[in-house]
Amino acid sequence: MNRNKLIEVFISNISNAVIHQILEKAIDRKEISEKYQKEVKNSWEIAIKYREKINPVNRSLSGQDNEEIKRKIVNKVKAELKIRIERGYENIDFSIVEDFVDNALKQMKIMN
Repeated sequence: MNRNKLIEVFISNISNAVIHQILEKAIDRKEISEKYQKEVKNSWEIAIKYREKINPVNRSLSGQDNEEIKRKIVNKVKAELKIRIERGYENIDFSIVEDFVDNALKQMKIMN
């Protein structure tokens, strides 16, 4: 798999993890929260596997890569959350999207 494809799969999985973290914050039902936590864990683990294949592995990516990856993740997360709102989901806070994305990218050593 080439680098661009690795990055796209990484973006999809980390986006899914962030989406479910935000959805978990939006609800107050424990049984649903547990399902979101499981989804976060699964997507996070897959994202880690793909991150380990993207060079440089042990340090942040270039500034241009950082910004492009962050932009794509933020756009994916916001688009999916809008779909969820259209389906009747409530209490979704768009103001936390960038903070959650930044945190995820720092943990994955994409950004400093």
